[in-house]
Amino acid sequence: MGFLELLNFYVIPGIVLGSIYALGAVGITLVFAILRYAHLAHGDLATLGAFILGFSSILTGINFIVTTHKMRAPGLTWFRLPLFVWAQYATSLIMVLATPVLSITLVLLGVERAFGIGIFDPALGGDPILFEHLFWFYSHPAVYIMLLPAMGVVSEVIACFAHKRIFGYKVMAFSILAIALFGFLVWGHHMFVSGQSIYAGVAFSLLSFLVSVPSALKIFNWLATLYKGHIRFDAPMLFALSFIGLFLIGGLTGVFVATLALDIQMHDTYFVVAHFHYIMVGGMVSAYMAGLHFWWPKITGRLYPEMWARVSAIIVFAGFNLTFFPQFILGWAGMPRRYHAYAEEFQLLNVFSSAGAGMLAVGYLLPLLYLIWSLRYGARAGGNPWDARGLEWTVASPPPKENFATVPRVDSEAYAYDTPQ
Repeated sequence: MGFLELLNFYVIPGIVLGSIYALGAVGITLVFAILRYAHLAHGDLATLGAFILGFSSILTGINFIVTTHKMRAPGLTWFRLPLFVWAQYATSLIMVLATPVLSITLVLLGVERAFGIGIFDPALGGDPILFEHLFWFYSHPAVYIMLLPAMGVVSEVIACFAHKRIFGYKVMAFSILAIALFGFLVWGHHMFVSGQSIYAGVAFSLLSFLVSVPSALKIFNWLATLYKGHIRFDAPMLFALSFIGLFLIGGLTGVFVATLALDIQMHDTYFVVAHFHYIMVGGMVSAYMAGLHFWWPKITGRLYPEMWARVSAIIVFAGFNLTFFPQFILGWAGMPRRYHAYAEEFQLLNVFSSAGAGMLAVGYLLPLLYLIWSLRYGARAGGNPWDARGLEWTVASPPPKENFATVPRVDSEAYAYDTPQ
């Protein structure tokens, strides 16, 4: 599948560079901004760039799906796969199935702009709510494109630093697939106040409650894995534990905004901002940092200073909560998002939020410094500095060019921490 990955690699830079000019005109929230500034010629370039960029996502998804089906090592059955691979597989399914919907939407948008056919623009007889449906049908699954790999990373880190098998491995694998499936069924909860049918709203609300079930199962199984484990609080584990705590808060507050009556009060307030960031920054970025620190010795062959990494994890966790938890209170009190000014009674909590953003900046700057420092001055890492399980930990750090001198054979279950590597 090397050709597909190479093609995907070359699709991205040209389109990104070609779209920089367009983004300068239409803004960061690409698709909404294209529609808003439909009279600008820049939007044509941005629409074309986003359309072609979608092929990169589709090709990457196909690559990972086919690789998982056809190129597993001998003995690596489906239920011996690391949960990170399950997460990547489910993510790839979303990329392949959801991205074409965004591409179709962009084609329709281009047709409307080029030929004046009313599809989305009400001035031409179009329906802007149709645009919202198509956009969110892609964009809600896109949240899981970012979140599911994070869950896979956390499973790897929790098992390693608890030195235990993952509790309920098959439940964890199927819950990943269930989250991917439900991701396609709940887009309408973004549109409770758009004027859509109240009966559709009830259905989307119930489905949104159901998507919390596989997510809750994952949290329960992570905590059960920790129970009576030989836990080491190294930096990857601290970031993974941060993910669990912050994702739990983000998920519970998602139940609030999935409730029809409450969402009418909280839609487009800072409550939604806080909920989103607890999922996507507190959750996803914490897991990214966990994975970065976990695999850094394997990637580079160097160890980073553990003390500073732990300090970074603690600062990020504290700074994040100081930044975004006050925004739940602000949103509940009615402070709207996307306004440059706010009422005087909201001042104190906004000051807390700004102070937390400063802490976050320090927490994220530290890894940039010590990871770069480690490339030159870090101690040499062995092949398996964490005593982890998995094929990547059986070779030197960094891995040799071809990874394995001979094709490895897998004879044990995933996360076999009760047996020597």
